[in-house]
Amino acid sequence: MPKVPPFDPSAGEPDYLWRKLADYLAARIEAGDLPPGARLPRELDLADEHGVSHGTVRRAIAELRSRGLVRTLPNLGTFVR
Repeated sequence: MPKVPPFDPSAGEPDYLWRKLADYLAARIEAGDLPPGARLPRELDLADEHGVSHGTVRRAIAELRSRGLVRTLPNLGTFVR
């Protein structure tokens, strides 16, 4: 499986930051870095890790949910499908 490079918001074509983060996380899921059943880090931890706002992470995770890649269970977290 190909290794996913670190998140770089300035790489590639101009786009919304939340979409770039969602694409990055989707690539990690596809590459197997985040296998089915894996729990994603907390939103605040993802924001700190990637240097983005909490709102950006929330929107990125909502996008992943709409793509059917993750499922969020209240008080438990967000898990890869």
